[in-house]
Amino acid sequence: MSTAFLNQGSLDLREPVFAKIRKGSWWLRLIAMVATDYTLLLFAWIISENYASRNFSDYTQSNSLQMIVIAVTVQIAALALQGSYQLGKKHFQYLSISKTLVFAHGLLLLFGLISQSVFDITRSTLILSLLASILFVCTGRLAITFFFDHLHQQKILDRDSVFVICSPENYEQCLTTIKEENRYIIRGMASPTALDRYSRRETLEQLNKLGVTEVFISWDAIKNRMFLRWLFQASGITLHILPMELKPIYRDIEFKKIGGMTCLSFDCPVITGKDFWLKRIMDFIAAALFITFTFPIYIAIAIAIKLDSPGSIFFKQTRIGLHGKPFQVWKFRTMKTDAEKLQKDLETLNDTKDGILFKIKDDPRITRIGKFLRRYSLDELPQLFNVLLGEMSLVGPRPLPIRDVEKFSEQHFIRQEVLPGVTGLWQVSGRSNILDFDQVIKLDLNYIENWSLGLDFEIVLKTIQVVLKKEGAY
Repeated sequence: MSTAFLNQGSLDLREPVFAKIRKGSWWLRLIAMVATDYTLLLFAWIISENYASRNFSDYTQSNSLQMIVIAVTVQIAALALQGSYQLGKKHFQYLSISKTLVFAHGLLLLFGLISQSVFDITRSTLILSLLASILFVCTGRLAITFFFDHLHQQKILDRDSVFVICSPENYEQCLTTIKEENRYIIRGMASPTALDRYSRRETLEQLNKLGVTEVFISWDAIKNRMFLRWLFQASGITLHILPMELKPIYRDIEFKKIGGMTCLSFDCPVITGKDFWLKRIMDFIAAALFITFTFPIYIAIAIAIKLDSPGSIFFKQTRIGLHGKPFQVWKFRTMKTDAEKLQKDLETLNDTKDGILFKIKDDPRITRIGKFLRRYSLDELPQLFNVLLGEMSLVGPRPLPIRDVEKFSEQHFIRQEVLPGVTGLWQVSGRSNILDFDQVIKLDLNYIENWSLGLDFEIVLKTIQVVLKKEGAY
């Protein structure tokens, strides 16, 4: 059981082993900025303190050195929190840098008032150090820009290798836009078909062979293929979108100027899915404990089903799980034994707008005890065994039957890229009352985009609330 738990989980999109550190020479610029900032800030404090005291030997004293180290550390931490060192962020917003340093000096002043014995600072030193810090840091950032540009021009430091994916009619416009930036080497181009579900892995292998660090994709080529954000990120490749049509996409994006055109860039974390194994462990432990302590409820439900109608206690159905692989979902039986055969005759009564999901408000196939079980979602309890086997998670997009998945459009398959769940955002946002599958996809996409352990915990709590209130279940 534990082997299945680990092996199945390792296929999930968020699994950390699948992720790679972002490619390219970004780390050189990052190290240069941190080291330059620290040195210049240290220098600014030494000059300020000694100019204010007119004694250029005092800074060698232990108290002075301790004060300077604390001050510089606070400033560096403030710049880091402001996003000055984050990958993909703008490092040269001088107004933001100035505001952050002013805020850091405010903290230092407050700290000095609270603990004067450790951090004794004069007003003149504080003012001089603030002015010097802003001047030195902004000048240092400007110097770093010129320095790295010179290295690129002299070919001492290789330019970033990029790949372009767009429609053939946009080739010339994309190339012109990227070449104007004068810091990229274009390794190749491809049409949007390279991003199709059955071609994307081959495309990714080609990018890795070419040593590509960044990919530029036109908006018309990616608008229905947003799964690629995670695919490229997990391979350490930064994704940029060239907006032929500018529309809202995701919240964690950054606007950049590439050749004079506004470009949307996704921030690529160093490691993706760092909480994934904790999620899998919590799923396993929670499912095991729940089954152990509620086993009498399982027995009571089994007896009630057996007394209510002839047939088996459990209902087993093939559903589509992670990466489109079928698996067997277990539920308590809530319908007559010939329910699946009768479904074909009931298709005309389907309440859903697009027909992808199959929902009937007063389904004649449901048994008396089945209505009660569905009202409180007790029929889903056996799926905790699927969680133990690693086929499902406690929270995630609901696994759907083969009949529903066969009606999917291309953009719907994104929900198959994470482990399916016993409950999810769909279940706590309306359950059976949501009759438009596009709304389901939006909720699933919202969950995948904003996934965190905190969100999982919030959905579990909301699920309990929704079940007790019997909202939207039939």
